[in-house]
Amino acid sequence: MKEAYEPVDGLDVAVDGPVLRLILNRPERRNTLTDTSIAGLIRALESAETDEGLRAVLLTGAGENFCGGFDLAARNARTDAEVRPRTGSIQRRLPTQANRLIPLLLELQLPVVCAVRGWAVGIGAQIALAADFTVTATDAVFWYPFLRRGFTPDSGSTWLLPRVVGPARARELLMLDRKLTGAEAVEWGIAHESVEPDMVAAAAETLVDRLAAGPTVALGLTKALLGAAPGHDLHRHLADEAYAMELSSRSPDFREGMRAFAERRSPEFEGR
Repeated sequence: MKEAYEPVDGLDVAVDGPVLRLILNRPERRNTLTDTSIAGLIRALESAETDEGLRAVLLTGAGENFCGGFDLAARNARTDAEVRPRTGSIQRRLPTQANRLIPLLLELQLPVVCAVRGWAVGIGAQIALAADFTVTATDAVFWYPFLRRGFTPDSGSTWLLPRVVGPARARELLMLDRKLTGAEAVEWGIAHESVEPDMVAAAAETLVDRLAAGPTVALGLTKALLGAAPGHDLHRHLADEAYAMELSSRSPDFREGMRAFAERRSPEFEGR
């Protein structure tokens, strides 16, 4: 388990009590992602799925920006014939990279908080969208410049964006190169809260601390229910809610919640 939380080039990883902290750390390149840093993110999140000590995840970027997307320039600059991508490399690579990372963020039964300052571009914007709660600077920039670069969107953009902002706005973002400020991202439902740039870190910390102190089992099951709802009819979903309630009501945190209610005090959940 310890190896899963080791930092890699471009990504700092640390377990701070009940919180897994993931920091994109290539500030000189706007924290653009590489094969190595994406693999590190995936490895850490996969381990977090079964880490009973964790209760929340915080994703941030070092320096003035969150994430400038994937570093295509670095990959395409390779000259060594042995590492230069072959034809078809994209469709072979994506299932183990962006197409693995975004579902992990959506399906992980721990709340994920994302803190955005500066640029959130391409897959960086998608990571912020896939998080459960994104705290953004009012002047941050969310941008999906896939078509400007001459290729089609990836990382689930054409699936997730229409479900969050609606088809018309998704077309505007993906096909008309629309940039959103952090304040606009909140209005469009992409982010949870916008604050002044110097308040982003504090606001994100407050939120992740609140979530990490919550009833972890019930939070995780609620996240799963919200994620599954669009693909279910009402009767299937009501059955899933009943199953989730059965599980959550058997947790120690449920018993603590009931005791706190009876004693007219705030609950002290332990994440069990």
